[in-house]
Amino acid sequence: MISDLIKNNRSYRRFHEDIPVSMETLRHLVDLARLTPSGRNAQPLKYVLYNNPQLNDVIFNTLGWAGYLKDWDGPIKGERPSAYIVMLLDKTISSSVVFDQGIAAQTILLGAVEMGLGGCMIGTIQKNDLSKFLNLAENYEILLVIALGKPLEIVHLESLPTTGDIKYWRDDKGEHHVPKRSLDEIILDL
Repeated sequence: MISDLIKNNRSYRRFHEDIPVSMETLRHLVDLARLTPSGRNAQPLKYVLYNNPQLNDVIFNTLGWAGYLKDWDGPIKGERPSAYIVMLLDKTISSSVVFDQGIAAQTILLGAVEMGLGGCMIGTIQKNDLSKFLNLAENYEILLVIALGKPLEIVHLESLPTTGDIKYWRDDKGEHHVPKRSLDEIILDL
C-alpha cells in the first residue's frame, strides 16, 4: 500500500555499503521519475547515475549530511551509500523549476523503498566541486543528490514533543528519531 511506502520512506543516512545497487535499478528508478508530472510538461530534469565505489567516494566528499546532528560528519566508511543519482536542471529546456525536482525525488525514493532500498535527498552540496568532477556543461545546474542503498539505520517517527522541537536526533543506540506534527495541528478548521 502507498501508506506503507510513505511511512517507510525516511531520510536514511547510513547504509550497508557492501550491498550494491545495480545500474539497472538506478535506471528503473529514474524511469519512474520520468513518468511523473512536470510543470508545463517541460521535463527539464536530467540525471547522472553512479554506483562505482571509487567514484562514490568523490561524490560523498561534496555532500553535507544531517544538519541537526552537529557532532556527526556523515556516515563512516562501510555505512555510506552504494549509489547516487545526481539530479540536474537542463537550462536549455527551462531556466527554473518549482515542483519537478520534489515530485521526481519523492518518486525515486518511494520506488527505492518498494525495492527494499532507501535513500536521502541531499541539498547541501559543494556544487562547484561536484560540477567539475562530473564535467558538466554550463547548461546543467545541480539541484539535488539522492543517496541510495540498503538502509542500515532504524528510523522512528514520533509525536512532536511538548516543547515543539522539530529537530531529529539519535539515541544512545544510534537509532534515528523524527518528530512529526499531529494531523490536527496541520489541518486548519477555518
